[in-house]
Amino acid sequence: MHVNDTAHTVTVDHRATVLDVLREQLDLTGSKKGCDHGQCGACTVLLEGRRANSCLLLAVAHDGAHLTTVEGLGDAEDPHPLQRAFQERDAFQCGYCTPGQIVSGVGMLCEAAEGHPSHATPDEVLQQTTGEPAELSRAEIRERMSGNLCRCGAYPHIVAALEDTSGHVGRRSGTVHPASDGGPASDRDSASDRDSASDTASAR
Repeated sequence: MHVNDTAHTVTVDHRATVLDVLREQLDLTGSKKGCDHGQCGACTVLLEGRRANSCLLLAVAHDGAHLTTVEGLGDAEDPHPLQRAFQERDAFQCGYCTPGQIVSGVGMLCEAAEGHPSHATPDEVLQQTTGEPAELSRAEIRERMSGNLCRCGAYPHIVAALEDTSGHVGRRSGTVHPASDGGPASDRDSASDRDSASDTASAR
């Protein structure tokens, strides 16, 4: 399999999951083993550019697949914009869910850039199959990230970090666009502040 643009040849038990291979054979421990049942999202990776719970993927079924883990998005010297936004927004507490949140967030932003709707997308927008990028309201972001759980309840700051990065992540690849179409940061800050109380209430 190809992980973070590097080809790997591994020998695995037929019961091994992609998560097990990443952590135990490739020493890529950013993807966390949380619930191990596909319910918490801590193990989220990008599989062929799409979000997937690696704890539910059998490794033998993904021979030759292309995966991206949190290690492939950026590093301390050159972090991904969403990683930087998480730092700036203090969008983590214990940090255990953070890698999965960031990988899922990058995948979600790419899906929105490609115009994919969510369960929260208004009906009138669904009728417009233009392929234009989806607008990410706070309700949209919360719905699209609902597969990633945070036991610490850092949701308000996670949503704010995603708002900061919205519009700056390219389609499928997670590449960065110039930061010019997200609106003034002060406006987004005001919107975040207005909604933070309801987000906090939802997290409890």
